Amino acid sequence: MDTGFFNRKAAAAPSIWPVGALCRAVADSLEARFNPVAVRGEISGFSRASSGHCYFSIKDEAGQLRCAMFRRAAGLLSFQPREGDAVEVRGRLGVYEARGDLQLIVESMQRAGQGQLFEQFLRLKAQLEAEGLFDAARKRPIPMMPRGIGIATSRGAAALHDVLTALARRVPHIPVLLAHAPVQGAGAPEALIQALSGLYALAQAPLEPASGQVPIDLILLVRGGGSIEDLWAFNHEGLARTIVGSPVPVIVGVGHETDFTIADFVADLRAPTPTAAAELASVPRDNLLNVQDQLATRLSQALERRLDTESQRLDTAQSRLGRPSARLANERRVLDRQVQRLGHASRLRLERESAVLVRLGERLTRAPAPTLRRESERVVRAGARLPVAAERSLATARERLERAMLRLSGLDPQRVLERGYAWLEDEHALPVTGVEGVRQGQKLSATLADGKVDLTVLGARSR
Repeated sequence: MDTGFFNRKAAAAPSIWPVGALCRAVADSLEARFNPVAVRGEISGFSRASSGHCYFSIKDEAGQLRCAMFRRAAGLLSFQPREGDAVEVRGRLGVYEARGDLQLIVESMQRAGQGQLFEQFLRLKAQLEAEGLFDAARKRPIPMMPRGIGIATSRGAAALHDVLTALARRVPHIPVLLAHAPVQGAGAPEALIQALSGLYALAQAPLEPASGQVPIDLILLVRGGGSIEDLWAFNHEGLARTIVGSPVPVIVGVGHETDFTIADFVADLRAPTPTAAAELASVPRDNLLNVQDQLATRLSQALERRLDTESQRLDTAQSRLGRPSARLANERRVLDRQVQRLGHASRLRLERESAVLVRLGERLTRAPAPTLRRESERVVRAGARLPVAAERSLATARERLERAMLRLSGLDPQRVLERGYAWLEDEHALPVTGVEGVRQGQKLSATLADGKVDLTVLGARSR
């Protein structure tokens, strides 16, 4: 009896496993029954080794599970896991045989609830893209020098400080107007819509010169980084349509460079960060001043070249024209030569007429009486015409001479000066003929009918 009882107990005794074999068997059972597995919980004890592998636990109020995430999977994370983050992980459950610990090898991780939010994001993105709200042809260029910039964000956001610092450094002369609105939470989308609508009203309002109103030519919609839940207000359909309806260009700078929201796609320009949004909205004042200096230098050089050219033309014209007194002396010399020529011509004509009379007289002394009488009559008639012709010729010459003297008198600067005019010269004795070459404070001299007067230019104006 005793021997039989002993044999039955021996038959029911379990097999004796080597430790490693048992761990492998348990791992095989877990693999067959659970894997792949998805687990939701809270991160605890997160650490990243120098190799790039991540080690942590995922827990809830009822349990805890050790996890390992190797470098390849960790490199695909879209966020930095932190202690206490609620996450959803996917991977394979197994046993770490070296210690006999239950372990989850994590192949992917996302924030808890992110999957559903991402699906909503993709649906809204597809809808608005189909309506053409993302088309590049709809988007407007950013003004290079806006008269004023509106900012829609939270008054207490760190992003606001970054934006204001960048604008103050780059364009301190451009006024900035803040429209406060919370940037996360249940009521954030409606508050952002209201803030943008207020800026739109200011951008479209007529400017009153004495009101001190800021003209809004550009709007920045900004917020710092965060989780998909933190940024979810910027994936609101109503906010997207409000951005599309803006009367002025809108730059959206939300989150970090890897963060994308619906507001980014409908904006006229997407900035990777809030600070980048401020930089895209402002050309640095130093750059503008450098361009202004370059343009001023080019203008000055062009003006100097033009002045040199015109001075050369003026010198050439002056050399051709000469001074009025020199021209008057030249005209007098020409007139004297004409008078001399006229007197010489009159003497020659008298001499010719006298010679003709002498020849006629000689012919008359040799001619018969009838011919003598006829020739005598001709001589008498010729003698009678000679004084008249000479007088007429002299009268004509006098008239020509008087007309020449009259024209010459009209050219005499003294006569012009006697009528109340003045001859102006600069400090280089060059004639001043217009106000373009006159500058304030310049010393001039005015020649009047009875002397000269020294002048100082107080101002000049064109007719």
